[in-house]
Amino acid sequence: MTPHTPLAAREATARYARALPAADPEAPRVLTKALMRAAALLEIAPAALARVLGISEASVSRLTSGTRQVSPTSKEGELALLLLRVYRSLDALVGGDDAQRRAWMQSPNRALNGTPAELIRSAEGLVAVASYLDGMRAAA
Repeated sequence: MTPHTPLAAREATARYARALPAADPEAPRVLTKALMRAAALLEIAPAALARVLGISEASVSRLTSGTRQVSPTSKEGELALLLLRVYRSLDALVGGDDAQRRAWMQSPNRALNGTPAELIRSAEGLVAVASYLDGMRAAA
């Protein structure tokens, strides 16, 4: 069993990103589409998504319009994959309930020492939230 530490989460995401076929021309399109869908369902505003990914708001606008894509092997791609892990884990825990998903993201969490929606705006916080949710799923 893999420990749920920020380093372990980062390494797992990096392994996943490396496992994606680099030559697959569809990978960036699929990742970008999944990222934008997850951001919408998690109610992450474009400005907040820019902070999550470490890119400009203009770049997020281009992602939204489809004129830019996220490569799974880039820094922002690794962060996008982590955000997708957060979405998938949370969705599994709340059974697809949009209201519960929103409430969890906006509510203070003592174990995380903050609000998930705020924490995910930094790479360290995103890793912490992903690791926490991975642990919750493992316990469920």
